[in-house]
Amino acid sequence: MIRLRRTATAAVLALTAATAAVLGLAGPASAHVTVNPREATQGGYGRFAFRVPNESDTASTNKLEVVLPENAPVGSVSTMPVPGWTVAVEKRKVDPPIEVHGSQITEAVSKLTWTATGDAAVKPGQFQEFPVSMGPLPKVDRMVFKVLQSYTDGNVQRWIEEPVAGGEEPENPAPVLTLTAASASPSAPASAPAAPAAADDDDDDSTGVATGLGVAGLVAGLAGLVLGGLAFARTRRQPAAGSPAEPTA
Repeated sequence: MIRLRRTATAAVLALTAATAAVLGLAGPASAHVTVNPREATQGGYGRFAFRVPNESDTASTNKLEVVLPENAPVGSVSTMPVPGWTVAVEKRKVDPPIEVHGSQITEAVSKLTWTATGDAAVKPGQFQEFPVSMGPLPKVDRMVFKVLQSYTDGNVQRWIEEPVAGGEEPENPAPVLTLTAASASPSAPASAPAAPAAADDDDDDSTGVATGLGVAGLVAGLAGLVLGGLAFARTRRQPAAGSPAEPTA
């Protein structure tokens, strides 16, 4: 009986540890501010959304400041109305000018600031998206957007650390838009429209479903091992049919 209990206890501990490890890996994957989609084509136009989760348990997010990179100015930046939020647009001079449809643009958007009005602040356990349209996208490998997220209790979360290729993710990473060169194939369109931000939602949902199924499979497999171990232990203790019973003391 003691051996049976030890086998069951060890199996349960293994099941608990493995489940906690898997859930831990699937946990805070997108707890910071991100830009979605995260990839686009140089020279093209696209609709992008800054996704802002509220990380406080007691305060709401009531202000978002997004700084566009100085080394990658964009000729056209427009915002989509967000119910309950106002947006302020700041511009700066650019030299050399940016060419957009044959025109020389000498100013570019440098900062976007959304401010909540009324009861529109992002509450604990919620997130909000702030869509923008940008283009033509600069011919650089990536755009790094430094973001300040303000809370109703006065705290400010600074998402400003630039990730390093091949390194660990910073504690407060800035949203990054990766840009790839346009296809050189003559049969390819000059500038394909960027995928809508909703496509990233589908990717996130698919990833979540796949992770959930993987966790369920692992739990079921380990549960099977527990039951198998218990059955084996009982079999070892039961005498075979027809064999004499063990003498009692």
